[in-house]
Amino acid sequence: MQDLIEYIAKSLVDDPEQVVVRAHERDKSVRFELTVGEDDMGRVIGRGGRVANATRALLRVAAARSGVRATLDII
Repeated sequence: MQDLIEYIAKSLVDDPEQVVVRAHERDKSVRFELTVGEDDMGRVIGRGGRVANATRALLRVAAARSGVRATLDII
């Protein structure tokens, strides 16, 4: 799942070197924190949060296949 988030974020941004994904696990849930460069924040969030919501939806599907819950925070 972490690789999925990294792949999506690096495909969207101008500077893929600044993409960092951290995972924090608890019981049957995982919280991911996505950090990108300040100039790329708008690309990752999208107009009205559409890109962020789509990324979160893909993450939920991948997590459901693994039998866990996952959330994504964009920092």
